[in-house]
Amino acid sequence: MSAPALRTPLHALHVALGARMVPFAGWDMPVQYPSGILAEHAHTRTACALFDVSHMGQLALAGEERVAALERLVPGDIAGLASGRMRYTMLTNDRGGIVDDLMVTNQGERLFLVVNAARRDADLAHLRAHLPANCPLAELADRALLALQGPSAAAVIARHAPGAEALPFLASGGFAIGGVPVVVSRSGYTGEDGFEISVPASEADRIARVFLGEKEVAPAGLGARDTLRLEAGLCLYGHDIDETTTPIEAGLGWTIGRRRRDGGGYPGAAVIARQVAEGAPRRRVGIALDGRVPARDGNGIVDPSGRPIGAVTSGGYGPTVGAPIAMGYVEAAHAAPGAPVAVVVRDAARPGRVVPLPFVPHRYARST
Repeated sequence: MSAPALRTPLHALHVALGARMVPFAGWDMPVQYPSGILAEHAHTRTACALFDVSHMGQLALAGEERVAALERLVPGDIAGLASGRMRYTMLTNDRGGIVDDLMVTNQGERLFLVVNAARRDADLAHLRAHLPANCPLAELADRALLALQGPSAAAVIARHAPGAEALPFLASGGFAIGGVPVVVSRSGYTGEDGFEISVPASEADRIARVFLGEKEVAPAGLGARDTLRLEAGLCLYGHDIDETTTPIEAGLGWTIGRRRRDGGGYPGAAVIARQVAEGAPRRRVGIALDGRVPARDGNGIVDPSGRPIGAVTSGGYGPTVGAPIAMGYVEAAHAAPGAPVAVVVRDAARPGRVVPLPFVPHRYARST
């Protein structure tokens, strides 16, 4: 018998708002609300949506050697991370594969890590097995995480956490909402400007209702989160990246600074350095499909002669694009923008072409 699904601190609120709940990574999560995925997607693009991302793992790494210890496990430049700044990086294995992707924030005396829900237990085990005893790792199980995303997010958060709207992209700081201490970062998973807010679990419902009381804000679920991140060309762990894909194959080489490329010192560094120098044998690409039939995870990708050259890892209808879109891996020879390809959907080869990612331009707040 499988274990009962976990519930976030906002579970009762989701039910009260009429959400359709589904199992996801061991959690009971809202996939959509009565307005529907398309409406939630559009509202995020034009105003502001509130997502419950409390299923994500929030971890704290302490100890004087925490930076060096984490750099032995990830290719990101953690030593160069200024206080209050955050960085996207990956845990890698000896083959250069991605154990998980995560966000790391320098909070001064500790590093704050946010990991994927589906990899939460595996990441904890991996980190504890490889970190030295003088670098304690704590799971912050008493925290919830909210994501306020969309072009109105800065105006909304300014009303409740004054000063947070001035944070630059990938910066974090401590604020208060209704007298409750919170940690706000300017980040997100939609391609839009926005904020992620770490709050005490006991106050999550109250703070969520504060945001939902604003005229610009509507709740959004996992369905819209997925269509938004696909249009933004962002990877979903277990689909677009996993332990068999390297950062170079995934188009994530930009996360590895020159010091780490040259110096190595993390699992799989030799494999990754070789792919940087020689090129990866396959590449993650965006695919625009002709017609109206969407591609799905696992659909094969073929060249114009019908020869298999790869597979789709994420696909669906792009509401903002107004057409079916997909991401997947293809042989490097077929990865150039404009290359003709076809995706095999229901035994039929549906023509399309390789296109640059993202499908919809990012609108992060690069300056304030």
